[in-house]
Amino acid sequence: MKRCMFIDDSSVIRKVAKRILGGSDMLVIEAARGFDAVEMCTADMPDIIVVDGALPDMQAEDVIRRVRAMDGPIRPQILISLVEVDVASIMRAKRAGAQGYLLKPFNRTQLLECFRTLRIAA
Repeated sequence: MKRCMFIDDSSVIRKVAKRILGGSDMLVIEAARGFDAVEMCTADMPDIIVVDGALPDMQAEDVIRRVRAMDGPIRPQILISLVEVDVASIMRAKRAGAQGYLLKPFNRTQLLECFRTLRIAA
């Protein structure tokens, strides 16, 4: 079973993602803060991580860098989640180690298509 972590201070975004992705082949883990997410990754690294571009406690790029610096058998695919296309934020996230971005609010079709693309790239 694949594991996906959604890091977003909005409980609505996390719940929608969990409702869309949660099922027999995907376990969705939630974190409201970057520091909590990094700590959770240290204990058990997920396969996919979606990081909010506007976390209240740390920059998304810092979360990505910290996760990328961790040793372990799992090297997660990482996306930054943004409310609008911001090329500078996307490029900072990619330089930190993200594979791409996801626009929010998202619907079922958009999120599932994004995850299909990740699976193809895996």
